[in-house]
Amino acid sequence: MTISHKKPTLIIVLGPTASGKTSIAIRLAKHYQTEIISADSRQFYREIPIGTAAPTAEQMEEVIHHFVGQRSILEDYNVSQFEKEVLGFLSEKFTKKNIMVMEGGSGLYIDAVCKGIDDLPDPDPALREELNTLFESKGITALQELLAQLDPEYYVQVDRNNPKRLLRALEVCKQTGKKYSNLRLNQPLERDFNIIKIGLDVPREQLIRQINHRTDEMMKHGLLEEAKTMLPHRKLNAMNTVGYKELFDYFDGKWTLDDAIEKIKINTRRYAKRQMTWFKKDKEIQWFSPSEPDKIIEFADTLISR
Repeated sequence: MTISHKKPTLIIVLGPTASGKTSIAIRLAKHYQTEIISADSRQFYREIPIGTAAPTAEQMEEVIHHFVGQRSILEDYNVSQFEKEVLGFLSEKFTKKNIMVMEGGSGLYIDAVCKGIDDLPDPDPALREELNTLFESKGITALQELLAQLDPEYYVQVDRNNPKRLLRALEVCKQTGKKYSNLRLNQPLERDFNIIKIGLDVPREQLIRQINHRTDEMMKHGLLEEAKTMLPHRKLNAMNTVGYKELFDYFDGKWTLDDAIEKIKINTRRYAKRQMTWFKKDKEIQWFSPSEPDKIIEFADTLISR
């Protein structure tokens, strides 16, 4: 991890869902008297704060948060737009502050800010229609099986329950004849700021308890009602999210509310496992327990003051 004193610094707090990233990010931001950028691909949407565990009003009063609730679920938004917007935002902020904090669990979005995302071909309308027809007629399993054939490496990494990501990868594979995994993020771009990556590693049993507790708290604070208001928009990509999918099935009568809540907990654990699989490949991440914020601050201080 190379630090240049001629450059400002972006400290990134990352890790699986429910690992305590927000609390650590707030500690760091307060220590450095700076602000926080969210790198959570669902917290961008203003209509779904409960199910996405967006920072509370109290947390946002403690430290200014950016890229939280700035979009509607009705708007198209992707990782390329996020990269461009965050880089422009950082360029402006770094004229006033030497340190900024980013916090989130969306590995693809974090990677885009750190090293860029390759320019990929625009989708061919006919091919997109063909793949959408496959999805509508044979379901998400058909997309998963096709991607496993065309790009087994990306198949292991991708959220296989996210049809939008499956469709995009398949489009690129079929258009270029190359693996999507070989084209995306292939050549890291040089950034004009330092990057410190702090990962939060929580023992499995403890993380399961935290996921279960957070799910119960979400239900107490109105997740069921929030999901009900989202029913008319259930087919939007933003709603292809753990917590909402299970409750939509409850509304459809597929299972009881208790079953839906249990499925949210199980699927959140699976999501956390996929997040860690992604992050563990990044050798630049320095891992800490979220219970040792002082050690995290000391580590960051040491790098920044070298």
